[in-house]
Amino acid sequence: MLKDIVAVEPVADYRLRLRFEDGTEGVVDLKVQLSFQGVFAPLADPAYFAQVRIDPELGTVVWPNGADLDPDVLYAQITGTPVLS
Repeated sequence: MLKDIVAVEPVADYRLRLRFEDGTEGVVDLKVQLSFQGVFAPLADPAYFAQVRIDPELGTVVWPNGADLDPDVLYAQITGTPVLS
C-alpha cells in the first residue's frame, strides 16, 4: 500500500526525517543507500542534499535535478516492514 510522504526535513549526515500521511514518522539514513552516482551524484554535496522537497503528485521526496526515492521503500525502512508489491 502506497504511503505518501507529507513532510521532510534534512538532518545531518545525509539523513531525512520523514512523516507519512498515516502519521508514521522516522529518520532514514541515505548515506549507505545512495551511490552518489548518476542522477544522485549532486546529492553528495550536503548543501544540495538539503534542497530536498516533497512532490505532492508523487507523494515522495525529490531534489531539483529530478532525483527521487520510492516512498514505499522509505516507509519500510522506518517501520521495519517489508515492501509489498
